[in-house]
Amino acid sequence: MQAKDVMTRNVVAIDQNGTLLQAARMMLQRRISGLPVVNSSGELIGIITEGDFLRRAEIGTERRRSRWLDLLFGPGKLASEYTHSHGRKIAEVMATDLYTVSEDTPLNEIVRTMEKHNVKRLPVLRGKKIVGIVTRSNLMHALASIARTTPGPAKDDVAIRESLLAELNNEKWAPLALINVVVQNGVVELWGSILDDRQRGALKVIAENIPGVKAVHDHLVWIEPMSGLVMDAKDVVPAQ
Repeated sequence: MQAKDVMTRNVVAIDQNGTLLQAARMMLQRRISGLPVVNSSGELIGIITEGDFLRRAEIGTERRRSRWLDLLFGPGKLASEYTHSHGRKIAEVMATDLYTVSEDTPLNEIVRTMEKHNVKRLPVLRGKKIVGIVTRSNLMHALASIARTTPGPAKDDVAIRESLLAELNNEKWAPLALINVVVQNGVVELWGSILDDRQRGALKVIAENIPGVKAVHDHLVWIEPMSGLVMDAKDVVPAQ
């Protein structure tokens, strides 16, 4: 899937000459947490979010530090923070370090960008014009839509086992040579050994996600590589 498949198309934006109060009212009325900022030509030049309202002089939350820290940061940093906490025009407060995507950007690249830069939304551009926006909520909507179209149950135990082994073969962390899978009446039995107890949970997840699986019985033994300590399998965990 790409950005164009999940993005919000009717983007609410605000002009750079608007005021902070106008932005706050618009965000509250529309129930959104961020606004793209555009110039007179409709080109994206910034973004303003709820975070920009946290450190404000009006509510007494502007940033205060000890004198020695002020000396450490220098006058430029302090001046920038003053502008951000006291400025009333959007252009004075908005973020200009923008991270954007195109309509054809794959979702995995979108998620990587969000994680790398710790942002909750990415404007979608066509040239310099904003044509959409992808938020974390959009990704959740996409996940919910895919979940509704999940394939039906596998035909039989053989199909379940083959699907499970195929999934395990695709994962580098899966100790395929150390485990055995038995399926009976839709119940998956995991036998064998693992070298890291975190593999146990991941193996259960793979099994639970196979269509037709009714429950997962864990008989795996954890062998701690450094000490050789052997720990017995945990209790049976039913599939959800």
